[in-house]
Amino acid sequence: MWNYSEKVMEHFMNPRNVGEVERPDGVGEVGSMACGDALRLSFRLDEEGRIAEAKFQTFGCGSAIASSSILTEMIIGKTLEEAAQVTNEDIARELGGLPREKMHCSVMGREALEAAMIDHYKRLGRGVPCHLLSQGVMICHCFSVTKDTIRDAVLQHGLETVEDVTNYTKAGGGCGDCHHDIEHIIEECRQSRPAKQPIQLGALGDMQRAKGGESDEERELVHRIQDLLQNDIAVALRNDGGDIELVRYNDGKVFVRLKGACAACRVADITIKDYVEKELREHVRDDLKVIEVTS
Repeated sequence: MWNYSEKVMEHFMNPRNVGEVERPDGVGEVGSMACGDALRLSFRLDEEGRIAEAKFQTFGCGSAIASSSILTEMIIGKTLEEAAQVTNEDIARELGGLPREKMHCSVMGREALEAAMIDHYKRLGRGVPCHLLSQGVMICHCFSVTKDTIRDAVLQHGLETVEDVTNYTKAGGGCGDCHHDIEHIIEECRQSRPAKQPIQLGALGDMQRAKGGESDEERELVHRIQDLLQNDIAVALRNDGGDIELVRYNDGKVFVRLKGACAACRVADITIKDYVEKELREHVRDDLKVIEVTS
């Protein structure tokens, strides 16, 4: 039997903010009734742009109810930008911890919040800020879990098996078709670096080596940058009509060119700083600086 904190039990027995907000400004749905867990979160903003009301409806276990309940309390009074900073780890921490097998419940809450915020911007007919978009390749379609979410969980918690990943993210807990992909991600993380693809300089247009005699360490760094740009970041941007290419690397500075819809986007600077640079710092090296090249 799992050992739940008193706060988890309190929010399970007496959940807050159950139901649906009338005339909501945003609604997000994640999960699947057929696969066992589903969550619907709605919110309303006040005149100052802060979340005045947030409610949830869920089909799930006690941990799902408690996670959703505490999440609504955590985001009420916050702006969307502030609410976007709430992570699934924050949710679990606020509850006094969750059993390893139930961490996916906090992930589902965070994803429902993100979906609701994206819905809000679409209702306004405005472009969704890139840092709120689901970034990365979808691995588990039953529970809408991306490659980035799985990889982050593996790296942060030292996960070793598909079962571990399912416990933390719910990925792989449905039809099972994604088990092979999850195993591949675990193996990538187990190694010192992700599997690399050779850099074809001709395909990179005007990419140049910053130094005539680059070291093996620097060459390896460029490979890691290129791998993440090609296999993760570019894939996510293409889903929104954009693209990105590496121009060159020089002494901690990564020069990139945005293409397609991203090149003309009014929030291109947000894409560069809040997404591209953040991803490179998290997965490659924490002191990298990304600079956009426009010509």
